[in-house]
Amino acid sequence: MSTTTSARDRLVDAAQDLFAAQGVGPTSPRAVLAASGVGQGSLYHHFPTKHDLAVAAVGATVDDALTRALRTLGGDSPAVDRLVAYLERPRDALAGCKIGRLTADQAVMDDDGLHDVVTAYFVRLLGTVTQIFRETGLPDDAARDRAHAALAIIQGGYVLARATREPGALDAAVRGFVGLLTQAPTPWTQTPPTQEENS
Repeated sequence: MSTTTSARDRLVDAAQDLFAAQGVGPTSPRAVLAASGVGQGSLYHHFPTKHDLAVAAVGATVDDALTRALRTLGGDSPAVDRLVAYLERPRDALAGCKIGRLTADQAVMDDDGLHDVVTAYFVRLLGTVTQIFRETGLPDDAARDRAHAALAIIQGGYVLARATREPGALDAAVRGFVGLLTQAPTPWTQTPPTQEENS
């Protein structure tokens, strides 16, 4: 790795950490510079504006999260096993979701470029989880609904854990949802009968 590449990576890494801790809006380029340990010239060489740095750092955070998620959700094991592995993956509940927290950052939501990066993460993840539910035999509408529910369990679990200062809240939310996925079919979990089945 060249010195130039190393300096850029250190700046992006520092920005990712600071954005996760305090948000994009409150984080100044000077704070990123101090945390990265690189020279001021390197900062403005690689990122002439704070927006350039934010796009790179938010993009890196999204890429890292997607890569990890898709690694768990992909593969040849049964669909439900892959989904359960993703849901039960160890998470730092009190830290919150690095991507989810960006949706509460007004600086991100007001910037179309940054907003689009965050949107793309959730769209890709929803599409992948929807496909997993399709593999179980669910029709498209039901698969999409359950994919939304699965991701909402994770995001809502983070919120509950942070609100109550109880990391077990996220685990409890996941256990509850996984229980619904894996229990024997009930009137709550069965797919509604088609019109032909009703006739």
